[in-house]
Amino acid sequence: MSLDIRHAVFGNIKGNTTDQFQEIIEDAIANGEEKMLPGLGVLFEVIWQNTDNNSKNTMLETLSKASSK
Repeated sequence: MSLDIRHAVFGNIKGNTTDQFQEIIEDAIANGEEKMLPGLGVLFEVIWQNTDNNSKNTMLETLSKASSK
């Protein structure tokens, strides 16, 4: 059985508002459930693909700082 995670995630988030996206992200982080990680990865992919280079650099710096702690 082949599961297309991207397709499933896009189907689940189609038409979501910014508040709904915030709730999804915060809920996934608060609960710490590993099953949410693939979906968050898809959301991050969308963010990355639709972000300018300055914002990408900011994200990379944030990740680098967080990984140094």
